[in-house]
Amino acid sequence: MNQQFNAPAPLQKYGTVSQRLPIGLDADTRQKSVEMLNQLLADTCSIRDMYKKHHWQVVGPTFYQLHLLYDKHYEEQDALVDMIAERIQILGGVALAMAADIAEATSIPRPPKDREEAPVQVSRLLEAHQIILKNAHDYAKKADDAGDDGTNDLVVSNVMRTNELQVWFVSEHVVDTPLARAE
Repeated sequence: MNQQFNAPAPLQKYGTVSQRLPIGLDADTRQKSVEMLNQLLADTCSIRDMYKKHHWQVVGPTFYQLHLLYDKHYEEQDALVDMIAERIQILGGVALAMAADIAEATSIPRPPKDREEAPVQVSRLLEAHQIILKNAHDYAKKADDAGDDGTNDLVVSNVMRTNELQVWFVSEHVVDTPLARAE
């Protein structure tokens, strides 16, 4: 049985901002914040998924520690994804939601499908965190200057603090010399 469904017109087009929620911010401020937050959302989805990829593929003498750490960080990034998407909706925007849209919008370089050594995984994660944190500093200032305190608070209190803490934990796994040397 092949049934065709007629999809109605979209409730709201991506890239537009609705004013239906009276939150005290003008349309221009909302629009700019939604654009910044959708970029942050795409990058946060990317690093979240990179953590899960590395969780599944980690190998080596620090396997157990990194396996647990990557999964913990995945969960924390997943919580950020939800917070960012909900803020976009509160502002009257439409949050990116599909993997293809995230892949198209992210500024984080895509890792290969291959399994990589733990030091390479750590390096990729630190690079991704740096991209997110650089943008977060810029977005927090712009939101503050525009009077969007809710977006500023989310970016500073949640996104920046979570990513900075994760950088600390991940960077502790950077080593200059091998953990063991066979002779």
